[in-house]
Amino acid sequence: MAIERFINILIIDDDARLASGLKEILTGSGNNVLVVNDHYEALPIVRKREIGIILINLDSESFSGMEILQELKNESITPNTYKLLITQSTTSAAKMVRGLNNGAVDFITAPFSPNLIKAKIDVYKSLFHKDQRIVQLLKNIFPMNVLEDFNVYGKFSPKRIENGVVLFTDFVDFSAISKDMDPIQLLRQLEKYFTVFDEIINRYQLEKIKTIGDAYMALSGVTENKANPAVRACLAALEMQQYIENEAELSRAMGRGFWQIRIGIHTGPLVAGIIGKTKFSFDVWGDSVNVAARAERVSTPGKITITDAVVSAIMPYFEVESRGEIDIQKRGGKVEMFYLEEIKEEYALNKNKRLSGSELRSICDLPTIDFDNMRSDIINKLKALLPEDLVYHDVQHTLNVEKAAIRYARLEGISDQEMYLLRTAVLYHDAGFILEYKNNEDFAIRLAQNNLPQFGYSDEQITTICSIIEATKSTVTPVTLLEQIMRDADHDYLGRADYKVISSRLRTELEVMAGEVKNDVEWVEFQLNYLKNKHRYFTETAKNIRSIGKNARIQELTMQLNLLKQQS
Repeated sequence: MAIERFINILIIDDDARLASGLKEILTGSGNNVLVVNDHYEALPIVRKREIGIILINLDSESFSGMEILQELKNESITPNTYKLLITQSTTSAAKMVRGLNNGAVDFITAPFSPNLIKAKIDVYKSLFHKDQRIVQLLKNIFPMNVLEDFNVYGKFSPKRIENGVVLFTDFVDFSAISKDMDPIQLLRQLEKYFTVFDEIINRYQLEKIKTIGDAYMALSGVTENKANPAVRACLAALEMQQYIENEAELSRAMGRGFWQIRIGIHTGPLVAGIIGKTKFSFDVWGDSVNVAARAERVSTPGKITITDAVVSAIMPYFEVESRGEIDIQKRGGKVEMFYLEEIKEEYALNKNKRLSGSELRSICDLPTIDFDNMRSDIINKLKALLPEDLVYHDVQHTLNVEKAAIRYARLEGISDQEMYLLRTAVLYHDAGFILEYKNNEDFAIRLAQNNLPQFGYSDEQITTICSIIEATKSTVTPVTLLEQIMRDADHDYLGRADYKVISSRLRTELEVMAGEVKNDVEWVEFQLNYLKNKHRYFTETAKNIRSIGKNARIQELTMQLNLLKQQS
Protein backbone atom coordinates (compact mmCIF):
# COMPACT_ATOMS: atom_id res chain seq x y z
CA MET A 1 0.00 0.00 0.00
CA ALA A 2 1.41 3.39 -1.00
CA ILE A 3 2.25 5.81 1.82
CA GLU A 4 -0.25 8.65 1.96
CA ARG A 5 1.21 12.15 2.10
CA PHE A 6 -1.16 14.88 3.22
CA ILE A 7 -1.05 18.52 2.25
CA ASN A 8 -3.21 21.66 2.30
CA ILE A 9 -3.71 23.14 -1.19
CA LEU A 10 -5.32 26.59 -1.41
CA ILE A 11 -7.03 27.85 -4.58
CA ILE A 12 -7.58 31.63 -4.80
CA ASP A 13 -10.03 32.15 -7.66
CA ASP A 14 -13.29 34.07 -8.00
CA ASP A 15 -14.27 32.07 -11.07
CA ALA A 16 -16.47 29.39 -9.49
CA ARG A 17 -16.39 27.19 -12.60
CA LEU A 18 -12.60 27.16 -12.84
CA ALA A 19 -12.12 26.70 -9.11
CA SER A 20 -14.63 23.84 -8.95
CA GLY A 21 -13.03 22.08 -11.90
CA LEU A 22 -9.57 22.45 -10.42
CA LYS A 23 -10.69 21.17 -7.03
CA GLU A 24 -12.28 18.12 -8.65
CA ILE A 25 -9.02 17.35 -10.44
CA LEU A 26 -6.88 17.70 -7.31
CA THR A 27 -9.12 16.08 -4.68
CA GLY A 28 -7.81 12.73 -3.46
CA SER A 29 -4.33 11.34 -2.80
CA GLY A 30 -4.16 13.13 0.55
CA ASN A 31 -4.86 16.59 -0.92
CA ASN A 32 -6.99 18.82 1.32
CA VAL A 33 -8.16 21.34 -1.27
CA LEU A 34 -9.49 24.68 0.02
CA VAL A 35 -11.12 27.30 -2.21
CA VAL A 36 -11.50 31.05 -1.53
CA ASN A 37 -12.65 33.95 -3.69
CA ASP A 38 -9.94 36.52 -2.92
CA HIS A 39 -6.98 37.44 -0.73
CA TYR A 40 -9.25 38.72 2.09
CA GLU A 41 -10.42 35.14 2.60
CA ALA A 42 -6.98 33.67 1.87
CA LEU A 43 -4.81 35.53 4.39
CA PRO A 44 -6.58 34.27 7.56
CA ILE A 45 -6.19 30.73 6.24
CA VAL A 46 -2.45 31.00 5.48
CA ARG A 47 -1.91 32.59 8.89
CA LYS A 48 -3.66 29.71 10.65
CA ARG A 49 -2.84 26.65 8.55
CA GLU A 50 0.32 25.29 7.00
CA ILE A 51 -0.35 25.57 3.27
CA GLY A 52 1.88 23.55 0.96
CA ILE A 53 0.69 24.81 -2.43
CA ILE A 54 -1.25 27.94 -3.40
CA LEU A 55 -2.85 28.38 -6.84
CA ILE A 56 -3.75 31.98 -7.78
CA ASN A 57 -5.85 33.14 -10.71
CA LEU A 58 -3.61 35.67 -12.42
CA ASP A 59 -6.40 36.92 -14.70
CA SER A 60 -9.10 37.60 -12.11
CA GLU A 61 -11.19 40.70 -12.74
CA SER A 62 -12.08 41.25 -9.06
CA PHE A 63 -8.59 41.04 -7.52
CA SER A 64 -4.97 41.43 -8.56
CA GLY A 65 -3.15 38.13 -8.62
CA MET A 66 0.12 40.05 -8.72
CA GLU A 67 -0.73 41.93 -5.52
CA ILE A 68 -1.66 38.68 -3.78
CA LEU A 69 1.71 37.22 -4.77
CA GLN A 70 3.42 40.24 -3.28
CA GLU A 71 1.40 39.98 -0.05
CA LEU A 72 2.18 36.29 0.29
CA LYS A 73 5.84 37.01 -0.42
CA ASN A 74 5.86 39.26 2.62
CA GLU A 75 4.10 36.70 4.83
CA SER A 76 6.78 34.98 6.93
CA ILE A 77 4.46 32.04 7.59
CA THR A 78 4.57 30.88 3.94
CA PRO A 79 8.32 30.74 3.18
CA ASN A 80 8.19 27.11 2.02
CA THR A 81 4.86 27.35 0.20
CA TYR A 82 4.90 26.73 -3.55
CA LYS A 83 2.82 29.29 -5.44
CA LEU A 84 1.46 28.48 -8.92
CA LEU A 85 -0.43 30.76 -11.29
CA ILE A 86 -3.75 29.88 -12.93
CA THR A 87 -3.62 31.48 -16.39
CA GLN A 88 -5.57 31.55 -19.62
CA SER A 89 -4.11 30.66 -22.98
CA THR A 90 -4.41 34.37 -23.79
CA THR A 91 -2.36 35.53 -20.80
CA SER A 92 0.66 37.48 -22.01
CA ALA A 93 4.14 36.06 -21.52
CA ALA A 94 5.24 39.33 -19.90
CA LYS A 95 2.51 39.01 -17.24
CA MET A 96 3.50 35.44 -16.47
CA VAL A 97 7.18 36.42 -16.19
CA ARG A 98 6.21 39.17 -13.72
CA GLY A 99 4.33 36.58 -11.70
CA LEU A 100 7.33 34.26 -11.64
CA ASN A 101 9.55 37.16 -10.58
CA ASN A 102 7.16 37.87 -7.69
CA GLY A 103 7.45 34.44 -6.12
CA ALA A 104 5.44 32.04 -8.30
CA VAL A 105 7.27 28.87 -9.33
CA ASP A 106 5.07 27.64 -12.19
CA PHE A 107 1.71 28.07 -13.89
CA ILE A 108 -1.20 25.95 -15.12
CA THR A 109 -3.28 26.97 -18.10
CA ALA A 110 -7.04 26.81 -18.63
CA PRO A 111 -8.68 24.91 -20.19
CA PHE A 112 -7.12 22.39 -17.81
CA SER A 113 -5.31 19.19 -18.71
CA PRO A 114 -6.02 16.99 -15.66
CA ASN A 115 -3.03 14.70 -16.13
CA LEU A 116 -0.62 17.60 -16.58
CA ILE A 117 -2.01 19.42 -13.53
CA LYS A 118 -1.81 16.31 -11.35
CA ALA A 119 1.76 15.72 -12.49
CA LYS A 120 2.80 19.29 -11.66
CA ILE A 121 1.07 19.23 -8.26
CA ASP A 122 2.70 15.88 -7.43
CA VAL A 123 6.11 17.38 -8.18
CA TYR A 124 5.58 20.38 -5.90
CA LYS A 125 3.92 18.25 -3.27
CA SER A 126 7.02 16.04 -3.24
CA LEU A 127 9.28 19.11 -3.02
CA PHE A 128 7.22 20.51 -0.15
CA HIS A 129 7.55 17.31 1.87
CA LYS A 130 11.28 17.18 1.12
CA ASP A 131 11.58 20.78 2.35
CA GLN A 132 9.80 19.76 5.56
CA ARG A 133 12.18 16.85 6.10
CA ILE A 134 15.20 19.08 5.54
CA VAL A 135 13.88 21.73 7.95
CA GLN A 136 13.16 19.06 10.56
CA LEU A 137 16.63 17.59 10.11
CA LEU A 138 18.21 21.03 10.58
CA LYS A 139 16.09 21.59 13.69
CA ASN A 140 17.38 18.29 15.06
CA ILE A 141 20.99 19.38 14.43
CA PHE A 142 20.94 23.07 15.33
CA PRO A 143 19.01 25.14 17.89
CA MET A 144 16.26 27.38 16.49
CA ASN A 145 18.10 30.62 17.29
CA VAL A 146 21.08 29.36 15.28
CA LEU A 147 18.86 28.58 12.26
CA GLU A 148 17.16 31.97 12.55
CA ASP A 149 20.53 33.75 12.51
CA PHE A 150 21.64 31.71 9.50
CA ASN A 151 18.42 32.61 7.66
CA VAL A 152 18.77 36.33 8.41
CA TYR A 153 22.53 36.91 8.46
CA GLY A 154 23.98 33.83 6.76
CA LYS A 155 26.09 33.07 9.85
CA PHE A 156 25.95 32.58 13.62
CA SER A 157 28.30 34.75 15.66
CA PRO A 158 29.66 33.39 18.98
CA LYS A 159 27.55 34.51 21.93
CA ARG A 160 28.47 34.86 25.60
CA ILE A 161 25.82 33.59 27.99
CA GLU A 162 26.08 34.76 31.60
CA ASN A 163 23.94 32.08 33.26
CA GLY A 164 23.92 29.06 31.00
CA VAL A 165 23.07 25.70 32.56
CA VAL A 166 25.06 22.61 31.55
CA LEU A 167 23.82 19.07 32.25
CA PHE A 168 26.00 15.97 31.81
CA THR A 169 25.09 12.30 32.22
CA ASP A 170 27.06 9.09 31.81
CA PHE A 171 26.61 5.44 32.70
CA VAL A 172 28.52 3.84 35.58
CA ASP A 173 31.27 1.35 34.60
CA PHE A 174 30.36 1.68 30.94
CA SER A 175 33.73 0.32 29.79
CA ALA A 176 33.15 -2.92 31.68
CA ILE A 177 29.56 -3.14 30.43
CA SER A 178 30.56 -2.61 26.80
CA LYS A 179 33.31 -5.21 27.06
CA ASP A 180 30.83 -7.97 27.88
CA MET A 181 27.98 -6.95 25.52
CA ASP A 182 27.42 -7.64 21.85
CA PRO A 183 28.15 -4.33 20.01
CA ILE A 184 24.76 -4.27 18.27
CA GLN A 185 22.93 -4.96 21.52
CA LEU A 186 25.01 -2.27 23.23
CA LEU A 187 24.12 0.26 20.55
CA ARG A 188 20.42 -0.58 20.79
CA GLN A 189 20.46 -0.16 24.55
CA LEU A 190 22.18 3.22 24.27
CA GLU A 191 19.72 4.29 21.57
CA LYS A 192 16.80 3.28 23.79
CA TYR A 193 18.05 5.33 26.74
CA PHE A 194 19.12 8.36 24.69
CA THR A 195 15.81 8.41 22.82
CA VAL A 196 13.97 8.72 26.14
CA PHE A 197 16.47 11.38 27.27
CA ASP A 198 15.72 13.33 24.09
CA GLU A 199 12.00 13.21 24.89
CA ILE A 200 12.61 14.42 28.45
CA ILE A 201 14.93 17.20 27.30
CA ASN A 202 12.33 18.43 24.79
CA ARG A 203 9.62 18.28 27.46
CA TYR A 204 11.50 20.75 29.63
CA GLN A 205 12.63 22.98 26.76
CA LEU A 206 16.34 22.12 27.05
CA GLU A 207 18.73 21.73 24.11
CA LYS A 208 20.62 18.49 23.50
CA ILE A 209 24.16 19.28 22.37
CA LYS A 210 25.78 15.92 21.74
CA THR A 211 26.50 12.40 22.88
CA ILE A 212 30.05 11.08 23.21
CA GLY A 213 30.02 7.34 23.78
CA ASP A 214 27.83 6.88 26.84
CA ALA A 215 27.92 10.59 27.80
CA TYR A 216 24.96 12.89 27.12
CA MET A 217 25.16 16.70 27.22
CA ALA A 218 22.34 19.24 27.26
CA LEU A 219 21.91 22.97 27.88
CA SER A 220 19.29 25.20 29.46
CA GLY A 221 19.04 28.97 29.18
CA VAL A 222 21.44 29.10 26.24
CA THR A 223 19.45 28.53 23.07
CA GLU A 224 15.96 29.34 24.38
CA ASN A 225 14.37 32.19 26.29
CA LYS A 226 12.36 30.34 28.93
CA ALA A 227 12.09 31.14 32.63
CA ASN A 228 14.10 29.35 35.35
CA PRO A 229 16.59 27.38 33.22
CA ALA A 230 18.26 25.79 36.27
CA VAL A 231 14.89 24.58 37.60
CA ARG A 232 13.99 23.08 34.23
CA ALA A 233 17.37 21.31 34.03
CA CYS A 234 16.84 19.83 37.49
CA LEU A 235 13.33 18.65 36.58
CA ALA A 236 14.74 16.95 33.48
CA ALA A 237 17.52 15.32 35.53
CA LEU A 238 15.05 13.94 38.10
CA GLU A 239 12.91 12.43 35.36
CA MET A 240 15.99 10.86 33.73
CA GLN A 241 17.00 9.46 37.11
CA GLN A 242 13.55 7.96 37.69
CA TYR A 243 13.46 6.41 34.22
CA ILE A 244 16.81 4.67 34.72
CA GLU A 245 15.74 3.44 38.18
CA ASN A 246 12.52 2.01 36.74
CA GLU A 247 14.50 0.22 34.02
CA ALA A 248 16.91 -1.17 36.61
CA GLU A 249 14.05 -2.43 38.79
CA LEU A 250 12.52 -4.22 35.81
CA SER A 251 15.89 -5.78 34.92
CA ARG A 252 16.40 -7.01 38.51
CA ALA A 253 12.94 -8.62 38.49
CA MET A 254 13.83 -10.46 35.29
CA GLY A 255 17.26 -11.49 36.52
CA ARG A 256 19.13 -9.34 34.02
CA GLY A 257 22.00 -6.92 34.41
CA PHE A 258 21.12 -3.25 34.72
CA TRP A 259 22.70 0.14 34.12
CA GLN A 260 23.18 3.00 36.57
CA ILE A 261 23.60 6.67 35.76
CA ARG A 262 25.48 9.68 37.12
CA ILE A 263 24.25 13.22 36.46
CA GLY A 264 25.96 16.57 37.05
CA ILE A 265 24.62 20.13 36.65
CA HIS A 266 26.30 23.54 36.89
CA THR A 267 25.31 27.07 35.88
CA GLY A 268 27.54 29.99 34.99
CA PRO A 269 29.04 31.97 32.08
CA LEU A 270 29.90 30.22 28.84
CA VAL A 271 30.34 30.91 25.13
CA ALA A 272 28.12 29.28 22.48
CA GLY A 273 29.01 29.10 18.80
CA ILE A 274 29.40 27.18 15.57
CA ILE A 275 32.63 25.42 14.64
CA GLY A 276 33.61 23.93 11.29
CA LYS A 277 33.64 25.14 7.68
CA THR A 278 32.21 22.18 5.78
CA LYS A 279 30.63 20.16 8.60
CA PHE A 280 29.12 22.51 11.15
CA SER A 281 28.73 21.72 14.83
CA PHE A 282 27.10 23.77 17.59
CA ASP A 283 28.98 23.67 20.89
CA VAL A 284 29.70 25.57 24.10
CA TRP A 285 32.97 26.39 25.87
CA GLY A 286 34.07 27.83 29.17
CA ASP A 287 34.84 27.02 32.77
CA SER A 288 31.15 26.27 33.44
CA VAL A 289 31.34 23.30 31.09
CA ASN A 290 34.37 21.92 32.94
CA VAL A 291 32.69 22.34 36.35
CA ALA A 292 29.50 20.58 35.14
CA ALA A 293 31.59 17.70 33.76
CA ARG A 294 33.40 17.43 37.11
CA ALA A 295 30.09 17.41 39.01
CA GLU A 296 28.96 14.48 36.89
CA ARG A 297 32.23 12.55 37.33
CA VAL A 298 32.19 12.81 41.14
CA SER A 299 28.50 12.01 41.45
CA THR A 300 27.50 8.78 43.15
CA PRO A 301 25.85 6.10 40.96
CA GLY A 302 22.13 6.83 40.72
CA LYS A 303 22.57 10.36 42.09
CA ILE A 304 22.40 13.91 40.70
CA THR A 305 25.17 16.27 41.80
CA ILE A 306 24.64 20.02 41.50
CA THR A 307 26.85 22.97 42.38
CA ASP A 308 26.19 25.80 44.81
CA ALA A 309 25.41 28.08 41.85
CA VAL A 310 22.57 25.77 40.84
CA VAL A 311 21.31 25.52 44.44
CA SER A 312 21.02 29.32 44.62
CA ALA A 313 18.68 29.24 41.59
CA ILE A 314 16.49 26.30 42.65
CA MET A 315 16.38 26.39 46.46
CA PRO A 316 12.69 27.40 46.84
CA TYR A 317 11.51 24.34 44.91
CA PHE A 318 13.85 21.39 45.67
CA GLU A 319 15.30 19.42 48.57
CA VAL A 320 19.10 19.11 48.45
CA GLU A 321 21.83 17.48 50.55
CA SER A 322 25.26 19.06 50.97
CA ARG A 323 28.37 17.16 49.87
CA GLY A 324 30.88 19.79 50.94
CA GLU A 325 33.61 21.30 48.77
CA ILE A 326 35.02 19.18 45.95
CA ASP A 327 38.25 19.69 44.01
CA ILE A 328 37.99 20.68 40.34
CA GLN A 329 40.76 18.72 38.65
CA LYS A 330 43.09 20.38 36.09
CA ARG A 331 41.39 23.75 36.51
CA GLY A 332 42.16 23.83 40.26
CA GLY A 333 40.17 25.20 43.16
CA LYS A 334 37.13 23.84 44.93
CA VAL A 335 33.36 24.16 44.41
CA GLU A 336 30.70 23.36 46.98
CA MET A 337 28.42 20.61 45.68
CA PHE A 338 25.10 19.04 46.68
CA TYR A 339 22.92 16.05 45.88
CA LEU A 340 19.62 16.98 44.22
CA GLU A 341 17.13 14.86 46.16
CA GLU A 342 13.55 15.67 45.12
CA ILE A 343 10.95 18.34 44.47
CA LYS A 344 9.40 19.90 47.56
CA GLU A 345 6.02 18.33 48.25
CA GLU A 346 4.00 21.49 47.59
CA TYR A 347 5.43 21.71 44.05
CA ALA A 348 5.34 17.99 43.19
CA LEU A 349 2.85 16.13 41.01
CA ASN A 350 0.49 13.86 42.93
CA LYS A 351 3.06 13.20 45.70
CA ASN A 352 5.59 11.95 43.11
CA LYS A 353 8.49 14.16 44.17
CA ARG A 354 10.39 13.71 40.95
CA LEU A 355 7.61 15.08 38.71
CA SER A 356 6.51 18.71 38.78
CA GLY A 357 3.01 19.95 39.54
CA SER A 358 1.19 22.58 37.51
CA GLU A 359 2.37 25.51 39.67
CA LEU A 360 6.05 24.73 39.21
CA ARG A 361 5.54 24.10 35.50
CA SER A 362 3.84 27.48 35.20
CA ILE A 363 6.75 29.16 37.00
CA CYS A 364 9.05 27.64 34.36
CA ASP A 365 6.95 28.78 31.36
CA LEU A 366 6.07 25.15 30.65
CA PRO A 367 2.58 23.91 29.76
CA THR A 368 0.69 23.50 33.04
CA ILE A 369 -0.56 20.07 31.99
CA ASP A 370 1.88 17.16 32.06
CA PHE A 371 0.67 15.60 28.82
CA ASP A 372 3.48 13.08 28.32
CA ASN A 373 3.13 11.42 31.71
CA MET A 374 -0.67 11.48 31.36
CA ARG A 375 -0.31 9.72 28.01
CA SER A 376 1.97 7.04 29.45
CA ASP A 377 -0.43 6.51 32.34
CA ILE A 378 -3.58 6.00 30.26
CA ILE A 379 -1.86 3.83 27.65
CA ASN A 380 -0.51 1.57 30.40
CA LYS A 381 -4.02 1.35 31.88
CA LEU A 382 -5.47 0.39 28.48
CA LYS A 383 -2.79 -2.25 27.93
CA ALA A 384 -3.35 -3.79 31.36
CA LEU A 385 -7.13 -3.52 31.73
CA LEU A 386 -8.85 -3.72 28.33
CA PRO A 387 -10.43 -7.16 27.77
CA GLU A 388 -8.46 -9.45 25.46
CA ASP A 389 -11.55 -10.02 23.29
CA LEU A 390 -11.50 -6.35 22.23
CA VAL A 391 -9.78 -6.93 18.91
CA TYR A 392 -11.22 -3.76 17.33
CA HIS A 393 -11.40 -1.29 20.25
CA ASP A 394 -7.90 -2.25 21.42
CA VAL A 395 -4.89 -0.09 22.29
CA GLN A 396 -3.78 -0.01 18.66
CA HIS A 397 -7.14 1.44 17.67
CA THR A 398 -6.65 4.28 20.18
CA LEU A 399 -3.15 4.96 18.82
CA ASN A 400 -4.44 4.91 15.23
CA VAL A 401 -7.20 7.38 16.11
CA GLU A 402 -4.63 9.61 17.82
CA LYS A 403 -2.49 9.55 14.68
CA ALA A 404 -5.48 10.46 12.51
CA ALA A 405 -6.55 13.21 14.92
CA ILE A 406 -3.08 14.77 14.81
CA ARG A 407 -3.20 14.71 10.99
CA TYR A 408 -6.62 16.36 10.83
CA ALA A 409 -5.68 18.89 13.51
CA ARG A 410 -2.53 19.95 11.66
CA LEU A 411 -4.37 20.32 8.38
CA GLU A 412 -7.05 22.34 10.17
CA GLY A 413 -4.42 24.51 11.86
CA ILE A 414 -5.51 24.21 15.51
CA SER A 415 -3.33 25.64 18.31
CA ASP A 416 -0.86 23.64 20.44
CA GLN A 417 -3.14 23.97 23.46
CA GLU A 418 -6.12 22.63 21.49
CA MET A 419 -3.96 19.77 20.25
CA TYR A 420 -3.20 18.70 23.84
CA LEU A 421 -6.92 18.68 24.71
CA LEU A 422 -7.86 16.80 21.54
CA ARG A 423 -5.19 14.13 21.99
CA THR A 424 -6.15 13.69 25.66
CA ALA A 425 -9.78 13.07 24.64
CA VAL A 426 -8.64 10.58 21.99
CA LEU A 427 -6.53 8.65 24.50
CA TYR A 428 -9.46 8.40 26.94
CA HIS A 429 -12.34 7.98 24.49
CA ASP A 430 -12.31 4.16 24.52
CA ALA A 431 -11.18 3.72 28.13
CA GLY A 432 -14.80 2.96 29.04
CA PHE A 433 -14.42 -0.48 27.50
CA ILE A 434 -12.39 -1.38 30.59
CA LEU A 435 -15.68 -1.51 32.52
CA GLU A 436 -18.49 -2.11 30.03
CA TYR A 437 -19.07 -2.63 26.33
CA LYS A 438 -22.20 -0.53 25.90
CA ASN A 439 -22.43 3.11 27.03
CA ASN A 440 -18.66 2.99 27.46
CA GLU A 441 -18.29 6.73 26.82
CA ASP A 442 -19.87 7.61 30.18
CA PHE A 443 -17.28 5.61 32.10
CA ALA A 444 -14.49 7.09 29.96
CA ILE A 445 -15.69 10.57 30.93
CA ARG A 446 -15.76 9.68 34.64
CA LEU A 447 -12.26 8.18 34.38
CA ALA A 448 -10.98 11.35 32.72
CA GLN A 449 -12.62 13.52 35.39
CA ASN A 450 -10.96 11.47 38.14
CA ASN A 451 -7.49 11.09 36.58
CA LEU A 452 -6.72 14.31 34.75
CA PRO A 453 -6.52 16.72 37.74
CA GLN A 454 -3.41 14.90 38.98
CA PHE A 455 -1.66 15.81 35.71
CA GLY A 456 -2.40 19.51 36.03
CA TYR A 457 -5.57 19.77 33.90
CA SER A 458 -7.93 22.57 34.95
CA ASP A 459 -11.68 22.12 35.40
CA GLU A 460 -12.30 24.09 32.21
CA GLN A 461 -9.90 21.89 30.22
CA ILE A 462 -11.46 18.71 31.60
CA THR A 463 -14.93 19.96 30.65
CA THR A 464 -13.75 20.50 27.06
CA ILE A 465 -12.13 17.05 26.96
CA CYS A 466 -15.30 15.38 28.26
CA SER A 467 -17.38 17.16 25.61
CA ILE A 468 -15.04 15.81 22.93
CA ILE A 469 -15.41 12.28 24.32
CA GLU A 470 -19.19 12.72 24.50
CA ALA A 471 -19.17 13.58 20.79
CA THR A 472 -18.05 10.03 19.94
CA LYS A 473 -21.54 8.77 20.83
CA SER A 474 -23.54 7.90 17.72
CA THR A 475 -26.52 9.81 19.16
CA VAL A 476 -24.55 13.07 19.53
CA THR A 477 -23.82 15.54 16.73
CA PRO A 478 -20.36 17.08 17.16
CA VAL A 479 -20.47 20.88 17.23
CA THR A 480 -17.03 22.33 17.88
CA LEU A 481 -14.08 21.79 15.54
CA LEU A 482 -12.32 19.61 18.14
CA GLU A 483 -15.43 17.44 18.52
CA GLN A 484 -15.70 17.11 14.74
CA ILE A 485 -12.02 16.16 14.40
CA MET A 486 -12.48 13.54 17.14
CA ARG A 487 -15.46 12.00 15.39
CA ASP A 488 -13.76 12.01 11.97
CA ALA A 489 -10.53 10.56 13.36
CA ASP A 490 -12.49 7.77 15.06
CA HIS A 491 -13.89 6.79 11.64
CA ASP A 492 -10.86 7.67 9.55
CA TYR A 493 -10.41 4.04 8.49
CA LEU A 494 -13.77 4.07 6.65
CA GLY A 495 -12.03 5.91 3.82
CA ARG A 496 -8.73 4.03 3.97
CA ALA A 497 -7.45 1.07 1.99
CA ASP A 498 -7.08 -1.05 5.17
CA TYR A 499 -10.84 -0.85 5.83
CA LYS A 500 -11.42 -4.56 5.10
CA VAL A 501 -8.88 -5.73 7.69
CA ILE A 502 -10.20 -3.40 10.39
CA SER A 503 -13.87 -4.12 9.71
CA SER A 504 -13.21 -7.87 10.03
CA ARG A 505 -11.87 -7.21 13.55
CA LEU A 506 -15.04 -5.30 14.37
CA ARG A 507 -17.12 -8.24 13.18
CA THR A 508 -15.21 -10.63 15.43
CA GLU A 509 -15.50 -8.29 18.41
CA LEU A 510 -19.24 -7.76 17.97
CA GLU A 511 -19.80 -11.52 17.89
CA VAL A 512 -17.86 -12.12 21.12
CA MET A 513 -18.61 -8.98 23.13
CA ALA A 514 -22.14 -8.08 22.00
CA GLY A 515 -23.46 -11.42 20.74
CA GLU A 516 -24.20 -9.92 17.31
CA VAL A 517 -23.64 -12.90 15.02
CA LYS A 518 -24.27 -12.22 11.35
CA ASN A 519 -23.84 -14.35 8.24
CA ASP A 520 -21.83 -12.97 5.32
CA VAL A 521 -24.82 -11.34 3.61
CA GLU A 522 -26.05 -9.74 6.85
CA TRP A 523 -22.56 -8.45 7.62
CA VAL A 524 -22.14 -6.79 4.24
CA GLU A 525 -25.64 -5.28 4.47
CA PHE A 526 -24.81 -3.99 7.96
CA GLN A 527 -21.68 -2.26 6.65
CA LEU A 528 -23.44 -0.76 3.65
CA ASN A 529 -26.28 0.57 5.76
CA TYR A 530 -23.82 2.25 8.10
CA LEU A 531 -21.65 3.76 5.37
CA LYS A 532 -24.53 4.97 3.20
CA ASN A 533 -27.19 5.96 5.74
CA LYS A 534 -25.63 6.58 9.14
CA HIS A 535 -22.05 7.77 8.85
CA ARG A 536 -20.84 11.14 7.61
CA TYR A 537 -17.63 13.10 7.89
CA PHE A 538 -17.91 16.50 9.59
CA THR A 539 -14.74 18.47 8.89
CA GLU A 540 -14.02 19.79 5.43
CA THR A 541 -10.60 18.14 5.71
CA ALA A 542 -12.07 14.66 6.26
CA LYS A 543 -14.52 15.15 3.41
CA ASN A 544 -11.67 16.14 1.11
CA ILE A 545 -9.23 13.36 1.95
CA ARG A 546 -11.52 10.43 2.87
CA SER A 547 -14.79 10.72 0.90
CA ILE A 548 -13.30 9.22 -2.27
CA GLY A 549 -12.01 6.22 -0.31
CA LYS A 550 -15.30 5.80 1.52
CA ASN A 551 -17.23 5.79 -1.78
CA ALA A 552 -14.80 3.17 -3.09
CA ARG A 553 -15.58 0.99 -0.05
CA ILE A 554 -19.32 1.36 -0.76
CA GLN A 555 -18.82 0.25 -4.36
CA GLU A 556 -16.68 -2.73 -3.27
CA LEU A 557 -19.25 -3.84 -0.70
CA THR A 558 -22.11 -3.42 -3.16
CA MET A 559 -20.33 -5.71 -5.64
CA GLN A 560 -19.58 -8.19 -2.84
CA LEU A 561 -23.24 -8.22 -1.75
CA ASN A 562 -24.45 -8.86 -5.29
CA LEU A 563 -21.99 -11.72 -5.66
CA LEU A 564 -23.04 -13.27 -2.33
CA LYS A 565 -26.72 -13.09 -3.27
CA GLN A 566 -26.02 -14.70 -6.65
CA GLN A 567 -24.13 -17.53 -4.95
CA SER A 568 -26.98 -18.13 -2.52
